[in-house]
Amino acid sequence: MTEEFDLIIEPSKGFKGYWRELWRYRELFFFLAWRDVLVRYKQTILGLAWAIIRPFLILIVLTVVFGKLAKFPTEGRAPYPVLVLTALLPWQLFANALSGSSSSLINNASMISKIYFPRIIIPMSSTIVSFIDFLIAFALLVVMMFWYGYSPDWKIILLPCFVLIALLAALGGGLWMSALNVKYRDFRYIVPFIVQFGLYISPVGFSSRVIPEKWRLLYALNPMVAAIDGFRWSLLGGDVAFSFSTFLISSAVSTALFWSGLNYFRKTERSFADMI
Repeated sequence: MTEEFDLIIEPSKGFKGYWRELWRYRELFFFLAWRDVLVRYKQTILGLAWAIIRPFLILIVLTVVFGKLAKFPTEGRAPYPVLVLTALLPWQLFANALSGSSSSLINNASMISKIYFPRIIIPMSSTIVSFIDFLIAFALLVVMMFWYGYSPDWKIILLPCFVLIALLAALGGGLWMSALNVKYRDFRYIVPFIVQFGLYISPVGFSSRVIPEKWRLLYALNPMVAAIDGFRWSLLGGDVAFSFSTFLISSAVSTALFWSGLNYFRKTERSFADMI
C-alpha cells in the first residue's frame, strides 16, 4: 500500500534564511532580468537608442515649460538644461523602476501559479531594465556636460549612493504596489498618477532653493528629494543647493519605504498563487 503525501514548499520565515534562499535562485533573477531587457526592445527600430531619445525629448519640454515660460531660475553657473537633466535621470530611474515592478507580478501570473520561487525576484529583476536605461541615458549627460565645459570634482565618487537611494525608493514603492495589485487590481491605476504627480513635486524642473523655508520639512518627506539633490550636487558641486538635513530626512523616508515594502511583501507572498 502506497502512502500518499503532499509536499508544500514555503518561503523561509527568518530574514537570514530568506536572503539565503534568494541567493540560491540568483540564476533565475539574472534570467528574468535579461528576458525583460530583450522584451523591452524587441522589434524596435531604434532599440537601445530610445533610452537616450526619451529623456532628451522630456528635457526639451521641461526646459521650454519651466525655463522659458515659467522662468524658473537656474543655480550658479549651471545652464538650465544641465540642471534639469541631472535631475531627470534619477527621476526616470525611479519612475520606470516603480512602474515596472508594480505590475511585474500580474505580468508573470502564469509563472507564479505553477512553480515556487521567491516571489520578490520578479519585482527586483524588473528594475534592472530601468537601471540599464539609466546607464545608457547617462551618456547624454556626459556629452552635455562636456559641451558646457563642466568637469565633476571629487564629489562624483558619492554618485552611486544617490542612485541607490532612488532604487530603494522605487523598489520599496514597487513592492507595496505589486503586492497590493495582486489583491486589488485597481492599484494599477494609482501608479501612473503617482509618477505624473511626483514629477511636479520633485525638484526636476526647478531647484530646491525655490521651496520656502516653512515648507522644507514637508518637502523633505518626498524620498526623491535626497536622490535628485544629491545627484546634482555630486556632478555640479557648489553650483547647486544641497541641504544635509533635508537629505537625511528624505533618505530615511526612502529606507523606511523599502523596509516596510519588503516586510509587507513577505507577509503576503504566500497567498499570491491563490489570488493571482
